[in-house]
Amino acid sequence: MSDKTPKTDKDAWADREWSQADFDRAQSPEALPGAVRDAFPRTRGPQKTPTKVPVSIRLSADVVAHFKAGGPGWQRRIDETLKKVIAEQ
Repeated sequence: MSDKTPKTDKDAWADREWSQADFDRAQSPEALPGAVRDAFPRTRGPQKTPTKVPVSIRLSADVVAHFKAGGPGWQRRIDETLKKVIAEQ
């Protein structure tokens, strides 16, 4: 099947912006029938751990290289290291 499949009238809604009436008719996921919600099991639920705060910070290249050399999770390891420093004070 080609990526250039012709659109049908059913697809026309995707080519326009939502109006206020569209937003007024919209339902929250909780209002949908269970079978519909069950069709999307990968939807994220509430966060289980405290929310972290996104920040922008400038670090020395050698510091970043050190933590990145440990593989994925390098930002978490920086966070843990900073927490240790705080606990020691």
